[in-house]
Order: sequence, then structure tokens, then C-alpha cells
Amino acid sequence: MTDNLKHTVFAAIRRPGEQILRQLGRLARHEQIILMTLAAVLGVIGGGSAIAFREAIDLFQLNILGFASGDEDLLAKTPWTRIMLATTGGGLLVGLCIHFLVPGRRIHSVSEVVEAATFQGGKINLRTGLTSAVVSALSLGAGASAGREGPVVHLGATLSAFIADKLKLGRSLGRTLLGCGVAATVAASFNAPIAGVFFALEVVIGHYTLRAFSPIVIASVTGTIVSRAYFGDFPAFTELEYHVVSFLEFPAFALLGLVSAIVATIFLRSIAVTQYAVRHSPIPPWLRPACAGLMVGLIALAYPQVLGVGYEATDQALNQQLAFSMLFALLIAKIAATSISIGLGFGAGVFSPSLFIGAMLGGAFGIVATLAFPDLSSGHGAYTIVGMGAVAGAVLGAPISTILMVFELTGDYSITVAVMIATVIASTVTQHLYGHSFFTWQLAKRGLDPKHGGEHQLLRSTRVRDVMEQDFETVDPAAAMREVREKLQRSHHGELFVVDQQGALHGTITLPDLSESAFDTSMDALLNAEDVSRLHPPVLEPHDMLEKAMRRMDAVHEEQIAVVRNTTSMEVVGVARQVAVMNAYNKAIMTAHAAERGED
Repeated sequence: MTDNLKHTVFAAIRRPGEQILRQLGRLARHEQIILMTLAAVLGVIGGGSAIAFREAIDLFQLNILGFASGDEDLLAKTPWTRIMLATTGGGLLVGLCIHFLVPGRRIHSVSEVVEAATFQGGKINLRTGLTSAVVSALSLGAGASAGREGPVVHLGATLSAFIADKLKLGRSLGRTLLGCGVAATVAASFNAPIAGVFFALEVVIGHYTLRAFSPIVIASVTGTIVSRAYFGDFPAFTELEYHVVSFLEFPAFALLGLVSAIVATIFLRSIAVTQYAVRHSPIPPWLRPACAGLMVGLIALAYPQVLGVGYEATDQALNQQLAFSMLFALLIAKIAATSISIGLGFGAGVFSPSLFIGAMLGGAFGIVATLAFPDLSSGHGAYTIVGMGAVAGAVLGAPISTILMVFELTGDYSITVAVMIATVIASTVTQHLYGHSFFTWQLAKRGLDPKHGGEHQLLRSTRVRDVMEQDFETVDPAAAMREVREKLQRSHHGELFVVDQQGALHGTITLPDLSESAFDTSMDALLNAEDVSRLHPPVLEPHDMLEKAMRRMDAVHEEQIAVVRNTTSMEVVGVARQVAVMNAYNKAIMTAHAAERGED
């Protein structure tokens, strides 16, 4: 072969190869490809986190209660003294861990993930996330009546946020990676990849854009693969098949949805009332989990099924193995035990308890419905599935992901419409009765509303001092009426602040405040500025947030409000005007929208 021929052949081979390599290089630099690669990595991490968390619970439970998950039959043989010592002593250990190890002395869960995604650009403190996970595993291992899903969701989100922070990703990508971590841990925990995707989108991200959907799907599927490789491909509950006998049964499913809303509201209120009572009690925070353990232990002496996650009792209800009296008793006992556990400071979630409560309610309701209309009933096991979805969807405020999760947990797709009807009714009615899901209630306690995320966060991070102005007109309290009229005529904003020699605000004067004195000069000798001023005007302080300024202006219908150093001295240091506040609000909206488009 001649040299020219060799050169021609090699060139023909090299050019396509170089083109392919260049295309692969461009592809590797494409943001969405990088994001999907990160999603797969986070899927592995999320799946591993879910496995590690479950193993940690089993380790604590084995050493504290004497048996691991799946061996709950041994609980009946456990001496009552060990149960009481385990729950109370475990609670004391949890309280001490929270007091000395957890930053802020508060266990974090799903609501903090929503807060991070909505208000903090996907940022979560690594130490808080890791310590919260360990203490939550300890809580469940000690018998706390709660769920493992909330803590593992927070753990997955924490690791995702850590990676996003190390890679210096912006707000939009950080939120997406947060959703990837959540989806992976939920999918791995329940062996439910579809539910993992929709839980992340519905609860954490809050929207269903393709930009977020694709990587979250990859993370969820990857997390499921990791979990199945370790635990095997099994649903969380026994696979059952129930079929709706007649369309005439749907009114009963709708009624179950209504009853589920009432029970969900009672459950949510019981947690709120317990927390309120504890907050106003003399019990020190570090001792509260021990008190919770003592009370939960006493309940467990009669109904040991309330301890821990409670999947075994839920499975028994699905298999129609519990009598009506037991179903009803466990419904009450679980509400009480979970309210005490969460209200007094045990770290864990509410999803498993919601499934448990829904299963007991649905089973009891199904027995009554079957007795009343035996020829039309699908069996009370079917009502158990419907109750699980209805109560859990109402408590979590996530009907779509809950419906999908119940199906993936049970492996039963034949009563889809029944679960959908009951869950939607329960979620809607609960919103009217209570106004919040469990997560939004937790956020509301901290003054946060996820419906108003990015722009409200900027308004909360911007203070009145950042927008206040100095060009305001003042008048001395003893000033004559002639001087007041002249200053009002020259005023650019139509308002005077009545300020004394020390700079303290006494009141404000506008033309309407003068009333008849505006044109009637006959009383000028008897009146001064303070006499015609509006006393006790609304004021703001420099450290107040813009959100407060907006609410104050809307409430008093004022276009400008005096800014005082503090409400004790009432020294005027500036003025906040509606125009400046609205400019900041518009900037907040544009910033939030730019972040959503990934322009940060």
C-alpha cells in the first residue's frame, strides 16, 4: 500500500472518529446530561441511605427491645418491665442526644426539606441532617410510634444538598437535586419508584416541569434498583387482590373518604394540641422524649402493635385478620401513641402511622359496610386499602403520590377508582376542616407558606432599612397652623411627621387630617401642629422585614410609613414608601422566576 493510499485510508477512519469524539464531548458538557448523571449517582446514594437507615433501626431495636423488625411476634413474650425500660430509657437517651448533639435542638424531617427547597435554594446543613437521621433511628428503635419515611427523606435530601453545595450549583439545580435525593429514598424505602417520583414533585419541588421530571425519574429508578438488590423485589405489604363488586358500592367509598377526613383532622389536631400543651408545661425539653416513652410504653402494654412503624399490624388488617373491636382499639391507640411520640419530641415521620390509622379505620368501616350490605361489599380488606390511601393522603397533603404509593405498596391495582375517590374527598375536606397538611402546618408554625416561596423569601431577607428613604418633611409639635399649611403645600408627598426636638414622632398630618382647619384660619391662635395631628400613627422599625411593611401598608391604607429607631424612643430615622416596597417585591418575583429558569 502506497503512502498516499495509507494516508487516505487513515484520514477516512480518523475524521468520523474525531467527529464522534467531539459530539460526545459536547454531549458531556450539556447541562441536562450532567444533571442526569448526577441523578443516577444520587439514586445510588439515596438507595444506600434508605438501606442504612433501616439497618440502623433494626440495630437499635435489637439492642433496646430485644428483637429486630419482622420479629414482632417476640414482643408478646417480652417482659413488661423491658418494654417500659426500653421506651422510657430510650426516650431519655433521645432527649439527651437532641439536647447535646443536634444543632438547634430540633429533629428535622420532611417539612424542613420543603422549607429548604422553597425558601433556601435547596441548602441543608449536613451535620443537622446526619444527627437527625441517627436520633430518628434511635427513636424508632426505642419503640416510638412514628414512621421511618420522614427521616430517611431528610437524610437523602441532606446528602443531595451537600453534593449540590460542593459542586457550586445554583438555586434551580440545587432544588432539582434535592428532589432527586427525596425520590430515591422514598422509592427505596417502599420499593415504589413511581410514588417516589411524584412525592418529590408534589411535596418537595411543587411543580411538574420536564426539566425536573427527567432526573428525578432516573434517581427514583436507581434508588429502587439499589433497594431491590439488597432487600429483594417485594412489596411492603402482602400482595392481595380485591375487586369492586358493584358500582353501587362507590357511595360507601365516598363516605369512607369523608370519615377519613374527620379522623385525619383529629389526628392532626391531636399532635398540635399535644405540642401546645408540652410547650407550656414545666417539663424541660431534654426530658420530654422520656415522658413520651413512658406513656407510649403504657399504651403498648395493652396494644403492643403501636410500637415502632407498625407495618405488621397494617398487614394483618389488609389480610382481614383483625376483629372490629381490635381495629377500633388500635385506631384510637395509634392516634394517641403517635401524637405523644411526635408531640413530646421523638424524631420520626407520620406516613407509616397515617397508613396504620387508615388501615384500621378502613377495616372497621368495611366490616360495618359488609354487615349492612353483604351482597354489595368487596370485603373489608378492600376498604382497608381505601382507608390507607384516604387518611395518608389527607395527612400528608399529597393525594397523587399517596394514591400511587398505596398501589405500589399493596401490589393491587383493581380498586384504583375507589382509592382515588376516597383520597380526593378526604384531602379536600381535611383542607376545609383543618386548613393544613402535616407538613404545611409545621411550616406555618415557623411563619412560612410554601405557596409563596421565592419572592416571599426575598421579602423576608430584605429589611425595611434597605429601602427606607431620608427625604421626609417634619414639623415641630408647637408649630403654628400657618407653618403647617405652608409645609404641606411644599410637601412632595402630602404628609408631615410631627417630630419634637429629640427626634421623637408624635403624629402625622395630611390635608384630610386638618379637616375644617385646612381653610378656616379663625382658630389658628388656639391650635398648633400637635393639636391637628393624627396621634399614634403606624410605624415600622429598620429591622422589620418588607413582608411586614407590605401587610402594614395594606392594613392602614398608607402610602408611606415612618421608620423609627425603636418603638420606645420613637425616634424617626426614615420613611418607607409603598413605591420602594413594591419595587422590591417586583424584583423578588423576577429573581424567583429567573431561578426557576436556571438563570442564577
